[in-house]
Amino acid sequence: MGNNIDIDIQISQDAIIFTEKMDELVRCVIEKTFEHEKVSPLDVSVVITDDEEIQRLNKEFRGKDAPTNVLSFPMYDEDGALDDEVLGDIVISLERAKIQADEYGHSLERELAFLTVHSMLHLFGYDHETGKEDEKEMFSKQEEILSLLGLERK
Repeated sequence: MGNNIDIDIQISQDAIIFTEKMDELVRCVIEKTFEHEKVSPLDVSVVITDDEEIQRLNKEFRGKDAPTNVLSFPMYDEDGALDDEVLGDIVISLERAKIQADEYGHSLERELAFLTVHSMLHLFGYDHETGKEDEKEMFSKQEEILSLLGLERK
């Protein structure tokens, strides 16, 4: 995109190989989501982890003692406004993504892209858990962005 966006991807699991192709895909999805939402790119941190670690985080931050697929942590400044340099952190369980990809009958890459878009939209403030209209809007945007990347649902 040409903007000075810093996408920091850290791997904190070794159950599933996180390939260079997956790394490039996550970066591309993040950039495409900024572009689609017409938001100036901000720094984003992505942690690729396993079910055990994401369950620990889910329990600590959401009070849910179960693994989940993705968590989003928006960055706020001291005034409670979204930070103007760092959008936030994304934590994805690659283990959970693989299970879901198998369940849905599509590739791990497609599931990884979906979870990245989903989390990015949460960082932008969208929330599918606040009502049917909000859910419809967020899910529609997810599919639009995935379609732009050639990753529409089969």
